[in-house]
Amino acid sequence: MGKTGTTTWVKIKKRGSNEYRLVPTKWQNYKKPGPNQKYDAEGKKRRRIKRSPKSILGIMGK
Repeated sequence: MGKTGTTTWVKIKKRGSNEYRLVPTKWQNYKKPGPNQKYDAEGKKRRRIKRSPKSILGIMGK
């Protein structure tokens, strides 16, 4: 059984506003592609897209 609350959350700035949202630390440097970006030119599925370093605001404090 896993522990409750072990996920570390990171603040990510929303595009075009001063708001932010929380993502798990695992996804702080990558984002999931939308429907139009799901496949690359060869037809393979893209699983991650590099995130802009400016959008990462840091780890959420307790």
